[in-house]
Amino acid sequence: MSVRTPADHALEIAELLRPLRTRLCDPRHADRVPLSEALGRLLAEDVASPGSVPPFANSQMDGYAVRSADVHAASAVSPVTLPVGATSAAGDPIRTHVPGTASPVMTGAPIPNGADAVIPIELADPPHFAGIGADRRDAEPGTTVSFAAPVNAGTFVRPAGADLARGAVILRTATRLGPVGLGSLAAAGVAEVPVRPRPRVLLLSTGDELRAPGEPLAPGQIHDANTTSLTAALRESGAVVVHASVPDAASAVLEEIARHPDIDVVVTAGGVSAGAFEVVRDALEDAGVTFEPIAMQPGGPQGFGAVRSESGRSIPIVAFPGNPVSALLSFEMFLRPLLRELVGLAPMREITHAPLAHAITSPRAKHQVRRGTLRADGTVEVGAPGSHLLHDYARATVLAHIPIGVDALAEGAEVEIWRIDD
Repeated sequence: MSVRTPADHALEIAELLRPLRTRLCDPRHADRVPLSEALGRLLAEDVASPGSVPPFANSQMDGYAVRSADVHAASAVSPVTLPVGATSAAGDPIRTHVPGTASPVMTGAPIPNGADAVIPIELADPPHFAGIGADRRDAEPGTTVSFAAPVNAGTFVRPAGADLARGAVILRTATRLGPVGLGSLAAAGVAEVPVRPRPRVLLLSTGDELRAPGEPLAPGQIHDANTTSLTAALRESGAVVVHASVPDAASAVLEEIARHPDIDVVVTAGGVSAGAFEVVRDALEDAGVTFEPIAMQPGGPQGFGAVRSESGRSIPIVAFPGNPVSALLSFEMFLRPLLRELVGLAPMREITHAPLAHAITSPRAKHQVRRGTLRADGTVEVGAPGSHLLHDYARATVLAHIPIGVDALAEGAEVEIWRIDD
């Protein structure tokens, strides 16, 4: 029997999660959340503006609201002088402009009904507001202001609906909400939005030998790195993560999955190899989950499939090997791109090529993924391929890919690299 390639396995996982993608993209399953909780989420449907933005005509400048007809004859030789009318500041109600006057108007204030233009304060004479400010709203009766040039109707007036008309689409379906988009929604008076649900992942760590970081270790025990690293990787990819540790008992695995009937995906770490005590394989193989090696190093043992919940819902299972590097590289290769695409993040790492800083060897029958560092001279130095060397992975800035069919590469040979230092 031929061993599946990593590309084959990636297609299997993508097909496994295809129904989840369909469901999460269905607006009938949307979450409605307040804007304060919507950062980074994907819109589940178009959002239309409930009103005009701005809702009224307002001033673009500090100056005087006038009727353009009242200053059409103004010139430097023969300025037009007008009485100063009532003042409008931001937040004031819309006033009525008296023809033949100049109404002081501040930036963002409503244009008084009857005025059709704004003359900036620096173009007026005097070039400052006389007799208003602090506690005084309006100028003393008899106060005047002069203008030495005409103005066109609409000058420095922001019309109602200039940004958005009532009913216009603010943002389209599948838009990822960032600060500007959220601000646009808020400006239109939208308080909450329909967003795509985030995938809910149950992460199962298995192994009687595992202890939480900080706990004392008895002989034969190790600290659990997978829970911390995979939880972080899943959350960074937009998933909502529920974690559970289960002992090395097949019944415990099944019971833990049954306790989470609303989960979207189950991810396991460990218990999938060919040993005599492979708890995940023992628990799920009879339920229809496939456990087969793939031609990848590290990360050869893999499992995928689905189990039925008590309600009859199909729950995808993605089973990774237990060595920390193998588990993380498996996530990187097979699950990270799919989850990130679901939540509107860039699915793939930056992929490029770089020359090797030294010669390497690789198993001809396997796709090898080596952790490495990109040097200042543009060459890549790769470390050992061992699946237990987590600290080397932590220091790496790239993943170097040596494809199936290659058993040796000389110094200077180009390899595909994925940047992981973002």
